[in-house]
Amino acid sequence: MVEDRPARAPEVLLVAVAVVAVVAVAVVLTGLLPEVAAVVYETPLAIAVLIGGTGWVLWRISRHPRS
Repeated sequence: MVEDRPARAPEVLLVAVAVVAVVAVAVVLTGLLPEVAAVVYETPLAIAVLIGGTGWVLWRISRHPRS
């Protein structure tokens, strides 16, 4: 259930740290493993992730409208 309260600084900081950690791991993997780099750079992976993430956010917003 979604609560009707604004996000607090610790929650926002936790999400920001998680995003930075995922990006840092991706950078390390593409640097160490050429086959991973080939998948990331030669396929529309970033576009698919952005479209999927945007769809998920829009779905969440549509399922929990504010009163």
